[in-house]
Amino acid sequence: MSNITGGCHCGAIRYQVEGDPIVHALCHCGDCRRHAGAPMVGWTMYAKDAVEVTKGQPKVYESSEHGRRHFCANCGTGLFYINENVLPGLIDVQSGTYDDPDAVPAVVHIQVAERLRWMESAHELPSFERYPPQA
Repeated sequence: MSNITGGCHCGAIRYQVEGDPIVHALCHCGDCRRHAGAPMVGWTMYAKDAVEVTKGQPKVYESSEHGRRHFCANCGTGLFYINENVLPGLIDVQSGTYDDPDAVPAVVHIQVAERLRWMESAHELPSFERYPPQA
């Protein structure tokens, strides 16, 4: 059983997760991409009662008929996703918000039908420890 902590960028919202993850997926859907402003989003799924907000109160955005995205109204950090219709009793935690994002490794890519074409070969791009040398 794991004990994970995390929070938003500004620190106004903190949370704790106790229990084992069901799955940690990298989602490529357009909805997640647009909400996060990123090419994909890491989500770790847990039983809903495994997650406790310990500081602050996330704002809830009705991103679809049944989907609810929880985020910090102060800094905008996305935190949780709940869809009781599709995933009853479950909550997804945006894994990039963990204090230790390496704590739960991702195990699967999902919604790849919507993946950006250039993401298929992103692992082949040049890499730099920090920034590339100035030309």
